Amino acid sequence: MYVADRRWPDLADYVAEESLAVVPLGSTEQHGPHLPLSTDHRIAESLARAATAETGHLCTPTVNVGVSPHHRQFHGTMWVDAPVFRDYVESLTRNLAYHGIDRVVYVNAHGGNVEHLREVGRRLRDDGTLYAVEWMWDESIPDLIRESFDNPGPHGGPKETSMMLHLDREHVAEDRIEAARDGGVPDVDELDYRRHGARTFYDAADNTGNGVLGDQTEASAGIGAELFDAARDQLVTLVEWLDDQPRDALLPEPHVDPQPGSRR
Repeated sequence: MYVADRRWPDLADYVAEESLAVVPLGSTEQHGPHLPLSTDHRIAESLARAATAETGHLCTPTVNVGVSPHHRQFHGTMWVDAPVFRDYVESLTRNLAYHGIDRVVYVNAHGGNVEHLREVGRRLRDDGTLYAVEWMWDESIPDLIRESFDNPGPHGGPKETSMMLHLDREHVAEDRIEAARDGGVPDVDELDYRRHGARTFYDAADNTGNGVLGDQTEASAGIGAELFDAARDQLVTLVEWLDDQPRDALLPEPHVDPQPGSRR
């Protein structure tokens, strides 16, 4: 159920009976010469809408701009600073708590958001507001991705290309797919980005001239449909599991006994 399409009186039954919401998040950033800047948030929103249509749970509007300064050299990339992103998502989530939501799934499709969503989830859980968990679509189906591609790549590669061919083919420049492979880094195992144990790069442009990693020529709309269905099913299972958990089981464990100073 997409909340923004409803009228406020129509939500009364939901907030009286349910306490879970799904929040899709992505980015607006370069995904190579062949994919639109909307790639991440389009994938996140599509999965969130599909899963909540199946479970009947609440889906919020999508957070379309995330933590993407590492793509800043490429035209059109937008980002907010990490503290601003964390504070915004936390404020949005506390708004949901005000309406009675006590558990949230962040449906995320941008790697740069992960650590910050985990931090927001910890803040909200530690102060007893609610339980929020970050979910990343490709991390939910690693075996299928390995079976589908020789070189999936972490950014703009065949897994995202396949998903976008399935979801939004109109905005995929299919005539640039070979150029995306040839101008990027088809095999990420060939990257030499560590020196004596240190990760020495900060931006995507430090490693790839056109912004992408992986072999995009392995992509297809058919594989994208398989990836989408499998990830949606994982998300549905997560949402249903979380909905079934007692609230107390989701909050922090008490301090072990004895607590410091209890014997004074």
